[in-house]
Amino acid sequence: MSDKCFVDTNILVYAHDRRAGTKHALAKALVEELWRTGAGVISTQVLQELCVSLRRKAAHPLSLEATREIAADYLAWEVVTNTGRSVLEALEIERRHGISFWDALVVHAAESAGASILYTEDLSHNQLYGGTKAVNPFRDDSGRG
Repeated sequence: MSDKCFVDTNILVYAHDRRAGTKHALAKALVEELWRTGAGVISTQVLQELCVSLRRKAAHPLSLEATREIAADYLAWEVVTNTGRSVLEALEIERRHGISFWDALVVHAAESAGASILYTEDLSHNQLYGGTKAVNPFRDDSGRG
């Protein structure tokens, strides 16, 4: 298995949202660990959603400049670029696993990067998608919380 870990948007949002309480602390520690180990992976979709969430959905939205700095920092991670083929693959994952298209696109990106873990709270904890396991880092049995 790979030591790569794909991080879904919600985990990154919590890592930057100081008002998220315990989730902020756990997500921040996870993201810091991924920075330290160099194991973090995201996709263009996650980066786009992060920018929108930090600027429009956060309790205290960030400025354009602050959001740009955060997004630029994450370019140091491996970034999976979604393509037309990614869309077709996501549709198959959606059909096979009965998950939303957007979640399927995240799963596809994680699989295509060879990530062994997909950190998210949007999918079933410990569910396997090919060689990638969905892990909710906020659960007591996640090994993170």
